[in-house]
Amino acid sequence: MPAPLLEARSISKAFAGVRALNDVDFSLFPGEVHALVGENGAGKSTLIKVFTGAIAADSGSLTVAGREVRHHTPATARSLGIGAIYQQPSLFPHLTVAENIAWTLEGGGLWHRVDWKARQRLAAGLIRRAGASIDPERVAGTLSMPEQQIVEIAKAIGAGARILIMDEPTSSLTDREVESLFQVIASLRAQGSGVIYISHRLNEIFSIADRITVLRDGETIGTRNTTEVQPTDLIEMMAGRPSASVFPKREVPHGAIALELRNVSSSAAGVRDVSFSVRSGEIVGLAGLVGSGRTELAETIFGLNALDSGEILVEARTVRIGSPAEAIEAGVAYVPQDRRRHGIVLEMPVAANTSLASLRAISRWGWIDGARERILAERYVAQLQIKTPSVDATCGTLSGGNQQKVALARWLATSPKVLILDEPTQGVDVGSKSEIHRRMVDLAEGGLAIIMISSELPEILGMSDRILVMHAGSIGGVLSRAEATQYKILSLALGHRPTGEMAQIQE
Repeated sequence: MPAPLLEARSISKAFAGVRALNDVDFSLFPGEVHALVGENGAGKSTLIKVFTGAIAADSGSLTVAGREVRHHTPATARSLGIGAIYQQPSLFPHLTVAENIAWTLEGGGLWHRVDWKARQRLAAGLIRRAGASIDPERVAGTLSMPEQQIVEIAKAIGAGARILIMDEPTSSLTDREVESLFQVIASLRAQGSGVIYISHRLNEIFSIADRITVLRDGETIGTRNTTEVQPTDLIEMMAGRPSASVFPKREVPHGAIALELRNVSSSAAGVRDVSFSVRSGEIVGLAGLVGSGRTELAETIFGLNALDSGEILVEARTVRIGSPAEAIEAGVAYVPQDRRRHGIVLEMPVAANTSLASLRAISRWGWIDGARERILAERYVAQLQIKTPSVDATCGTLSGGNQQKVALARWLATSPKVLILDEPTQGVDVGSKSEIHRRMVDLAEGGLAIIMISSELPEILGMSDRILVMHAGSIGGVLSRAEATQYKILSLALGHRPTGEMAQIQE
């Protein structure tokens, strides 16, 4: 067994008397991907900050490449080959790719001469090593999120990082882009680098990690070889409760049809001849591969995409939905996938975020009534159990799960008849997932019709009364809760129908 690249022993850290880490142990070996998992608040971010020198541990020891580090700083971490890639890349948007890479790697004084051609060659070579092809002269602000992450990886490779920390690196990537990232990680492993991989996506953890360490309440619950643990075991280690509680689905009576689509098509959205209905009290899961048209269909129902043909009915009445305002008026609400860009305004308080879609209800003579707004927000904070110091706290200070609840509160405040949830638990921890799922069932029990889009098959199977599977912009098939399996969903998503003996074998 080779010596570890990084070894932490009995790391403890407290903030204002509150213990964030308590005797945490962690190690990383050359050529290893070691996953670090846990609910929000488990201590993952604090431990990573200790590794990168952003904060100092109160006690414990940190050894890097066989040498104990006593005075750890960000500069020390970089010199020791520790690099971090965060969920939100930190590029300068007005500089080119080559300039962003050079900012990290080039030395010299204020007046040193810049070799522009060498800078371009270096950037191009590092991007190729990161498994991509991006023009070094492109301005960083024009890059997609996946491209920005590739540049961050290139910067780390150029800095000679042998210990690479990846914090939720795939939260904004498509399946194909995730595969490309995994190829980059495989290349880094082959070179003897070690990767600390943080993600809430358990399928990724089991695809790429060699070992998994679980943190809960600032303590190490255990470290397991990936081949020796099941996803259900991992969930119980993370949550401290049985995995069945993550999907607290219960039977709810279904009422009349709340939403019906008849032969809906939108060329702008790539949606073709879609027909289905959702009853009050029903949770309908919308599954399919990336690019199948799930989100585009949701946006069409909400008036973000133009309808070419077909009919939308709400409570048996044909409605014209050409804009989100008309969708809200008709009783349709939509919580989008990217809560940070479209779901909430991070700089605004919880109260203002909650009232954004229902300003008329809390306004008098064109002015917002602050008292009404607070009452509205406090009602949903209590109903959804949003953890916030007060409704005056800005949403950017809340955890991902609580931000998602605020996004949900905004649309519940419009008193909708139909609620569309696009990836409602993306990027949130197991405990927050359980709470969001429980609220969904409560809302269904109250008579709300819910459409849930999810890329996580366990979530689709665990929470849906019926499952619509999309393929190439159309409904490829419909499965009842009783007959649905992962194999059947994937088969329909790929354009196949699982029938006969093979389907029985796969079940």
